[in-house]
Amino acid sequence: AAAEQAESGLTAVKMNASGRVSRMPGRSEVDGVIARLAAVREVLGDSRDVAVDFHGRFGVAAARRVIPELAPLHPLFVEEPVLPEYTHRLGDIVAASTVPLACGERLYSRTDFLPALQAGIAVAQPDLSHAGGISEVRRIASLAETFDALLAPHCPLGPIALAASLQVAFATPNFLIQEQSIGIHYNTEAELLDYVLDRAPFGFPNGAIRRWEAPGLGVDIDEDAVRAADARGHRWRPPVWRHDDGSFAEW
Repeated sequence: AAAEQAESGLTAVKMNASGRVSRMPGRSEVDGVIARLAAVREVLGDSRDVAVDFHGRFGVAAARRVIPELAPLHPLFVEEPVLPEYTHRLGDIVAASTVPLACGERLYSRTDFLPALQAGIAVAQPDLSHAGGISEVRRIASLAETFDALLAPHCPLGPIALAASLQVAFATPNFLIQEQSIGIHYNTEAELLDYVLDRAPFGFPNGAIRRWEAPGLGVDIDEDAVRAADARGHRWRPPVWRHDDGSFAEW
């Protein structure tokens, strides 16, 4: 899958570290995380980057154990090593490894991001659809800049959210990289570009999207396609994962 994305022109990919994971991962689980990253690094080589998303599935102690072992594979960053309610422990994880840390998809304002930035995260990842839109995310980006942190807007969503994220990216000096969900595995019944009239602005020659000059967000929505999707309806819900004892596991 990583090779496919590289062939499409992307210069970086992001992958999950694991599926369901124990509260204190054993040796085999840790080895699995390392092996998956090593396989992707081998395919991408040294000229492309790979980021690793922990998705809040690891505890503080587990993150402190696992992340240093990933360092020789040079991930671009490790995302959301722990849940946002443990933001006050991010500093301990930052101190345990030289791998840059990223977080923010579940932080929704400058005040939410401040303790994470004070803890030493390298990359802030606000989602424009959840964190106050373009204005608030630009302010989050400016706050991050004062901590020498970079911006990578979270966006596994549709074309309007991606277009808005890109407008912030175009105007942000400390911008790092833009997440997007074109062709992602969970787009089973519809694809992001199904809802735009002109797909050309969303092309990424040589791994980069060119700055748009069209007015507004720079994207024309196919309203007929949106109405048809609305008529079909959907009720997407994330999977519910359980630990062996039946307790809730983070998806």
